[in-house]
Amino acid sequence: MKAIVVHGSRDLRVDEVPDPVAGPDNVVVEMEWGGICGSDVAYYLHGVSGTAVLKEPLVLGHEGAGHVVHAGAAVAAALHARGIAVGTPVTMHPATLVGAGRLPPDTAARTNLWPQVRYFGSAAFSPHEPGLFSRFRAVRADQLRALPHGVTTKAAALAEPLGVALHAVNRAGDLTGMTVLVNGCGPIGALVIACARARGAGRVVAADVSRAALAIGERMGAGEIVDVSTGAGLPADVDLAIEASGAPKALGDVFAAVRRGRVVVQVGNLPAGEVSAALGNIVTREIDYRGSYRFVDEISDALQLMAAGLDVSPLMTHEVTIDDAVPGFELAADRTSGSSKVMIRLS
Repeated sequence: MKAIVVHGSRDLRVDEVPDPVAGPDNVVVEMEWGGICGSDVAYYLHGVSGTAVLKEPLVLGHEGAGHVVHAGAAVAAALHARGIAVGTPVTMHPATLVGAGRLPPDTAARTNLWPQVRYFGSAAFSPHEPGLFSRFRAVRADQLRALPHGVTTKAAALAEPLGVALHAVNRAGDLTGMTVLVNGCGPIGALVIACARARGAGRVVAADVSRAALAIGERMGAGEIVDVSTGAGLPADVDLAIEASGAPKALGDVFAAVRRGRVVVQVGNLPAGEVSAALGNIVTREIDYRGSYRFVDEISDALQLMAAGLDVSPLMTHEVTIDDAVPGFELAADRTSGSSKVMIRLS
């Protein structure tokens, strides 16, 4: 089968690899759509994503959807009880908890904080965890999420990043009637905007340095935009800010924009090393600064939001076939291309 494999920095290939084994205790999904994430681009450009370093060829991709083509005899009954059989359209939860440890009781439900997690398309472990950018993928039965009626596999390929955005919004608490600033309108920021609206925010302000990104933010539900590249300042005394750019230089202005005693949620990935940022307002304004990492099971909630009408199509700016993966990655990596989410047709 064909698979999109990164071999090193700037070395991305469409390789022929063996089909997965259709065993009695696994499920084989024929992949239809995948979305290129920033971590995929990082592996392509640098051979590194965060602290994960590429040591061997890796099938990329953790955003994807398709349909079941094999349900092993040992798991078929359990899947049937969940309404999943051969032919069912699905997406997949990308995480596998590693080891037999346990979280402290106060964080036991937050499985995204498990010390060691294998993730589709990640080089964090050796051997690496293959991703979803291939014709077929064998997965565990518990990773499957059946698509609700009306949700296409193309849209469901973005359930994973929508789950990330929804987790960030959940970390913020009750948004009902609040003024929310979303700093950064890349794919996660744009999805945060949509989730904030879905969770009852009264006013959503989007800020970015890119006019193209701001236009997508507007289509995803932002009522106001701030083009930071023009020197325009962020609004004052917002109830909540969700920082989705991952730019350390932006932090000082974001902390200053939130009214005293309120919350900033950090979902944009900050650099792994030391950074320079203006943090004084965390103390003097008594800001509650919260991190947000991946998600627990918000991927399931994301599918329900899509079924209820949340539209992710404004993010899908480009589409390529699996054979055109390399130019697709070039599009995703080019900040001047106007791309947000480059979608790959995998079959």
